[in-house]
Amino acid sequence: MNIFETINAVMADIGAVGKTSKNQQQGFMFRGIDAVMNALAPALVKNKCFVVPEILDQTREERQSSKGGTLLYSICKIRYTFYAEDGSSISATVIGEGMDSGDKATNKAMSIAFKYACFQVFCIPTEEMQDPDAECHEVKGKQKDENAKISATDAKALTERCKKDGLPIEKIFEWYKVKTVNDLTAKQYANLNSNWTAAVEKAKA
Repeated sequence: MNIFETINAVMADIGAVGKTSKNQQQGFMFRGIDAVMNALAPALVKNKCFVVPEILDQTREERQSSKGGTLLYSICKIRYTFYAEDGSSISATVIGEGMDSGDKATNKAMSIAFKYACFQVFCIPTEEMQDPDAECHEVKGKQKDENAKISATDAKALTERCKKDGLPIEKIFEWYKVKTVNDLTAKQYANLNSNWTAAVEKAKA
């Protein structure tokens, strides 16, 4: 089958995924990634379909919880490509967001992105879909001083990203008129992240 026939066949074999997991902190029920995987995997195997993820972009920053703790906040733009047995494919690009006090913010962002990519591509029945307007989160307002220097975590992440994408960090110093990565302001850092692809292309040119 081609990918369009395969997607339809997978949709026909997937049952509803209900809210079987409970958030222990806030007490609400939700559909966990394990429930989605358990419902989806047999249908994918049966119809010879598999999925390949590709992270297109990622941003990380520190935020403060309502209790004063530090949270790492990760936003990932991920392209999921669904392949059929004949080699045909379709892609879906989604955004995943995740928060964690340790090292799992990106893992959570990827899990969320995959879960909702599958919900939407395969139109998985959910028994009841929670309206986003019905949820709220206790997160302290983001620091408004855009001239504040970036955090050590952001500085390290930027340095590693420059090495990965082949962008000489000296170019960033030149563009923003700073001497070190730690001299960048939050506003400059946000601007750089928003225009990262263009910045890499400009540096290579």
